[in-house]
Amino acid sequence: MLSAPKRGSSASGVLYLHGFNSGVGSPKAALLRLACKALGLRCETPQLPHRPAAAYRLAEARLGELGPNPLVAGSSMGGFLATCLAERHDLPAVVINPAVRPVRLVTGWVDEVFVNTHTGERFAIESSHIDELASLTPLSVSPERYLLLLGTADESLDPADAFDLYRGARTILHPGGDHAFGMLAEYLPAILAHGGHRLEPGRISDQDLDMDDA
Repeated sequence: MLSAPKRGSSASGVLYLHGFNSGVGSPKAALLRLACKALGLRCETPQLPHRPAAAYRLAEARLGELGPNPLVAGSSMGGFLATCLAERHDLPAVVINPAVRPVRLVTGWVDEVFVNTHTGERFAIESSHIDELASLTPLSVSPERYLLLLGTADESLDPADAFDLYRGARTILHPGGDHAFGMLAEYLPAILAHGGHRLEPGRISDQDLDMDDA
């Protein structure tokens, strides 16, 4: 198991950002809430708007509620937003199968209509989504602040792109892991250790998901 990175103090709270068209009820969000609850640590997992700028503003607002030294985490497009926050606010971050070229990704979705199964919202991708993503994208990343979790069989994003962007970060590669990263429970201790907290291996598992009250 990875040891905690060398930082001045433990995380004062955890902000988890879900991926595109996902939601607060996703298994990854629920597992993070349960892990933080077990440690008595505040955790925010907001339902993000589909518009990138609005999602970033909401995430930044929730970040401000988590004390002086929060840990930010995110999956897929949420990993991109977590990176934006980490770079702008000098924070440690955990990114899970992160989207590293969101402008290129979303360009192929313009005019496509999506329905969010978590909220029932129906929306279309517009060219303004691309402009917002471009304005948010940091010029560079500081690898030492990140824990990178990658599934080697991600069917939605090329893990090599993330491996290159975050090269030098503390990295976990899960052989055969898909984009959903359904084995997240196994890595909760590593995620919390990145924020300076100790969670006993196996304390939280997928069987605990029905205990989540979000």
